[in-house]
This record gives sequence, structure tokens and C-alpha cells, in this order.
Amino acid sequence: MKAQAQTSSMKPNSMTASGMKAGTMARRIIHDDPSEGAAAIIKTAIIETPRVKNDNGKSEAKAERGQVVQSLCRALNILTILGASDGPMTLTELAEAATLSPSTTHRLLTTLQYERYVRFDQSARGWVIGVQAYMTGANFLKTRNLVDVARPRMRRLMEESSEIVNLAVEENGEALYLARVGGPRAAQVAVPQADRTLLHCSAVGKALLAGMTETKVQTIVTQRGMRQFTRSTLSSLPALYRDLSLVRTRGYALDQEERVSGMRCVAAPIFDENSRVMGALSLSGSSRRIEDERLRALGEMVKRAAAAVTQELGGRVPVPN
Repeated sequence: MKAQAQTSSMKPNSMTASGMKAGTMARRIIHDDPSEGAAAIIKTAIIETPRVKNDNGKSEAKAERGQVVQSLCRALNILTILGASDGPMTLTELAEAATLSPSTTHRLLTTLQYERYVRFDQSARGWVIGVQAYMTGANFLKTRNLVDVARPRMRRLMEESSEIVNLAVEENGEALYLARVGGPRAAQVAVPQADRTLLHCSAVGKALLAGMTETKVQTIVTQRGMRQFTRSTLSSLPALYRDLSLVRTRGYALDQEERVSGMRCVAAPIFDENSRVMGALSLSGSSRRIEDERLRALGEMVKRAAAAVTQELGGRVPVPN
């Protein structure tokens, strides 16, 4: 995955030269140095913003709620309802779903239609999402950054599990690590710090493979082979297919000392807007710490974190068959 620099367009004279910030290019792999200690990492993970009282003695949060434009919230809610619909919706259906009167709903729809966020489909006699909504969403897809979105979830996952958390994507038939967050015991665990690893022998790799067709999996295995790293490494394509079937069923992948003896990993996939796997989160730790009785709990923990990243990226977790 190539790092993307984010840019923004500004109107003339909208910002002085001294107020502009230079864009920065993200490093390909980013480490939170375990030598800093868990306390330093945790300190940067969650920042609490104190509530400030206003002149009336009310909290700042309550004051901010008073600034919400009700009609805008209603219009955005209608967009959300239309976006989740499988087809055109009538005025009556939209009004009921939004718990608004038909007259209010119609006013909002005509305003959205004027700005091309919705349109009325004459043939279906119903309202649908307009081209401007698509263009706005497409711009989000261009500017989203997997590492930036995933990092807060990675730190939180590290705090919950006290294990090392990794973020990886598939590139040229391998798992490419984009970021790694070390837990409190990271310095005591000999986790390989490679930027890449083969897919068949790692939890992140199998989480990525589980989203591919059997043909694509076979192509990768043919090109990369199935190197035997330990006695537990999967060594045949049928065995890999069976393992990937389990990954799809339970929603997370396991590395049972298949890459490094004495190391276990648990990983879950991150999905894009088309429910395709775009990356994977994993936990890594020693077999002494990640015992059999912890595997299921850690698997569910990683799966929840990956689902949260998916949601924040605008992706969709596929519904199990």
C-alpha cells in the first residue's frame, strides 16, 4: 500500500501563508517504541477533555448541543435512510422512517434535490441518492488513511490485551506491516520486527487470504510457496483452505506457532465499502501468555477492534452465510 499525502483546496486569501501547515508523508511502517514503556504509550492513547462550565453554569457539551441546526440534522438523517435503502423510497416511507410529517419531509427532499444530494426517480416513483452525495463520498474514499484511522483502536486494543498489536495489508502476495504498537511486555517478547511476512503462516496473512477467492489463494501459494517455518506451519493447499474456512466462520485467524516457535497471533480482517478485505489487525504474544483459554476472548477482542476500524473507514462487515 502506498502512503498517500492529503491535500486540501482553499479559496484565495482564506488563510495567510503563516497559518498554512506543510503536508507530511507518512512512514511506511510506524513503531511505538516499547522502550518508552507502557505508561507513555497509554498516555498518548486517550486524552480526556475536561468539561468547561459556561456563564450560565451549564456544561460546554450541553451548550454545543444548542448550536445544532435541527433542519440540517433531519436532512442528513434522510440521506442516511436513503443510503441504507435497497431501492427507491416513497415520500410516505421516508416520512415514517424519519418520524417526520410528509410536508416537512418534502421540504427537506426538495432542498436536497436542488443541491443534487437526492433525486426523484420518475420510473420507480421514488426518491434515491443523488450524484452529489456520491461525489462527496468518493472524496472521503480518496482521503481516508488506514493507519491514521486504525492507530487509536490499536492503542486501545494494546491496553485491553497487554500484547503487541499489528496492522497489515496484502501486497504482492505478502503481508506488509504498516504499523505496530508495543504493549507493556513487548520488550520481553522476541517478536520478529520484519516489515513483511508470508501469508500462509501468519494470522494477519490468513485474515487477508480469507477474503480472497480460492483461485487467488492458489495463485499466491504457487508464486510464494508454503515454506515450513516450524512443525506447526501449514504445508498443503487443502489444509490452508480448511483453515481459511474456519477464519470466515468465526471471524478471526490464528497463528499457532506457525511462523515462530513459542509465538501465537490472533488477527481479524478490516473491510472496505464493498465488504472486501483491505487489511488486518493482529495481536502477537508468547505462547505462555496467549494460552488456549485466552484465544477465543482475544479473537473476539480483535474482531471488535477490526469492525470498529471498518465502520470508521466507511466499510461494511459482510453478513455470514
